[in-house]
Parts: sequence; structure tokens; C-alpha cells
Amino acid sequence: MPDIARLSTADADFAARLDTLLAWESVSNRDVQRTVEDIIDAVRARGDAALLEYTARFDRWQPADAAALAIPAARLAHAAEMIPLVQRDALETAAGRIRAYAEHQKMQSWDYREPDGTLLGQKVTPLDRVGLYVPGGKAAYPSSVLMNAIPAKVAGVPELVMVVPTPDGELNELVLAAAHIAGVDRAFAIGGAQAVAALAYGTESVPACDKIVGPGNIYVATAKRAVFGQVGIDMVAGPSEILVLCDGDTDPDWIAMDLFSQAEHDEDAQSILVAWDADYLDRVAASIDKLLPTMERRDIIATALADRGALILARDMDDAASVANRIAPEHLELSVADPEALAAKIRNAGAIFMGRHTAEALGDYCAGPNHVLPTSGTARFSSPLGVYDFQKRSSLIMASAAGSAALAKTASVLARGEGLTAHARSAEYRGE
Repeated sequence: MPDIARLSTADADFAARLDTLLAWESVSNRDVQRTVEDIIDAVRARGDAALLEYTARFDRWQPADAAALAIPAARLAHAAEMIPLVQRDALETAAGRIRAYAEHQKMQSWDYREPDGTLLGQKVTPLDRVGLYVPGGKAAYPSSVLMNAIPAKVAGVPELVMVVPTPDGELNELVLAAAHIAGVDRAFAIGGAQAVAALAYGTESVPACDKIVGPGNIYVATAKRAVFGQVGIDMVAGPSEILVLCDGDTDPDWIAMDLFSQAEHDEDAQSILVAWDADYLDRVAASIDKLLPTMERRDIIATALADRGALILARDMDDAASVANRIAPEHLELSVADPEALAAKIRNAGAIFMGRHTAEALGDYCAGPNHVLPTSGTARFSSPLGVYDFQKRSSLIMASAAGSAALAKTASVLARGEGLTAHARSAEYRGE
């Protein structure tokens, strides 16, 4: 068994040990930052020529020209037609569920009139163009295409531009099929920091976007952070996380596999179980021992569990809920008899999976809610990706003559108090 940490909330040093376990530094080192800055500068200065150069260097294939970087819509449609039927059905089923959930998130414009006729309100409009980064090669995730693209299209984004790296010139058919099913409008075979720069600033071939979403490696994450302000971004995500709260009555094999499901992502992933039954923690530990040798990615899982995993003994369910709120996990499973009652105690979590039969993996692929979630404790102040991330709000203010006269008095007093005379007189002119 991996040397997984064992903690107890009753221990005097629990808080310090938990903080050490949770610590994660997502800031890139200086070498990565310098490389990314150089790439962004090159793309801004030389456009498509820089994209061709970096594609040859990093993806190991040489496009004939910039036009060769474009992936035609017909190619996306062809992929959807040619993949095995069982895969296409799975993609379409997942897409339908994601779309149905997203439809409930759409914000609507609204307004109201005051008695004097003044109108106040909010106008909701979609972003004009969104860029979607999709990892390529071995790290190809068609589910991420669906999760990022579908909410954008439900929001009404007219143009969704996908970029995907193609190592050795090889396209991933599932990713292309997912793009077709999700409604991607344009696609380009580019990746890395250079793709992020192209989406942010535009080149002769790649249009500049208003926002960039989607996961990527450290260079992609660093580039997204660097271009934030020029464009919006979804988030700079850390390693995947799962926290399970269990009352001791769930099959321990199920819980062990749930912990594995996140630990298999990479060695930095975090899997934590909190229970208020010491014997149950031992039973899950035994299941980990039994099941780990059967896993294809057992070495990655073992490292993740040893480095960042934990089995935590809580005093009771309320104590466990307090631990969950402190951790603010990306994924939170409530594997208890009454998950709705426990969910009422949770304030900080990206997604809450309720009940013994709700594996986190269902949320990754097809339950409906988005799998792009806040990590590294950021669920304390941020939320899952959704339709609202692709819509913007404009305030509406239309003062009637009577309303303007009344408001001018208040505005004038406040403006003069700030020493801004032009503000005051601008309001006063309309109040005379």
C-alpha cells in the first residue's frame, strides 16, 4: 500500500498537517514564464509565421502554409461519422445532458420602471467570440470539448474557435467528433502557449477572441495568466482533487476506486477520505491495498496517494463537514445515508456528489453539470464553468425628466463632496 497519510481532527497538530497536505504552488517557475513571454511576443510580432515555426518545433510536423493549420468543418463532421457508433452515441448522450443542464443557467435581461418613469435594468448579451483550448496527443479529452463548448453555444456565442495541438501531425478523432457535436465553428491544429497567444491577439489566420477557456499544461496555464486582461479566461486550474465524506456504510471498494479516479490523473492529484469511523478507514486502506495492483496507472496513483492523499478521522459528521468547508474541494462526494442533510452544511465545494451511488466519474462525463471546477481551495470564492461565463451584463439607466431632477440633487451633493464639480454641474443642468 502507498504510504498514505493518516490524520485525526482530534490531534493538536491537525490544522498544521492539513495545511501542509493542501499546499500547492501553481505559479510557474521563471524559465517557464520567460519561455511563454518570448512565445507571446513572437506571435504578436510575426503572427502566422511564428505559429508555423512553433508547430514545427514543438509538435514535430511542418505545415505547408498557414492555411494547413485550419481544420475544416467538413473534417470535424467526417470524424463524427467515422468513429464507432458506441462512441458517437456516448458523445451525443453526454452532449444532450450537458446542454439540458446548461439551458437552466441562461441569464435573462430584465428592467423595471420607477413611479416617475425612470427605467433601470440589465441587458444580457453573449460574448462575440470565444477560444477553446483542447489538449492534444495522449492527453486528449473529448469530454472537455463538450463541457467547454456547449455552455458557450447555449449562451449564444456566435463564433467558437477551437485550437488543439497535433503532435506529429496526428489528429484525435474523438476530439474532432466532439467538436462537431458541440457546435465548434472554427478549428486550428495549433497548441501550447503559441495557440493561447493567437487566440488572445489574433494572427492573419486565427481571429482574436474575447475569452479563452479550456485546460492545458503548465505552458498553456502560464500563457492564459499572461494574456488575462487582454482577454478573459476561465481559470488557472491546479491538480485534480476529490474529497469523500463517508459514514462507514458504503462498500470500501467503491470508495477506494473513487479515490483512485482522481489520483490516476497525475502524481500531483489529491484524494482524501474523511470518516468518523476508525475501523472504516482501515477497511478502505485494505481495499486500496487489494485494488491498486489491478490498476493500469497504479504507479501514478500510488505516488499521488503517498504525496498528497490522506485518510482523516473526524469526531462526527458535523466535524467532517467543517473539514470539507476548510478544504473547499473541487469534487466532494457525500457517501452517507442522508446526503441532502449533509449538503446543507457545505458552503465550499466545486461540485457536490450526493449519495452512495453517485460516483464523481459521472460528473466528469455525462451527468450534466460542468466538470470545469475551481481547484486548490478556490471554491471558497469561485464557481463551476457555466453559461453565465459566456454572457456579459450591461446596466440600463434611462432617467425620466422628473427622475433626472430628483437624482440630480443627490448626485450633485455627492459629486461636490468629492471635489468633482463637472460631475455635479452635468447632473444639475438636467435638474433645473
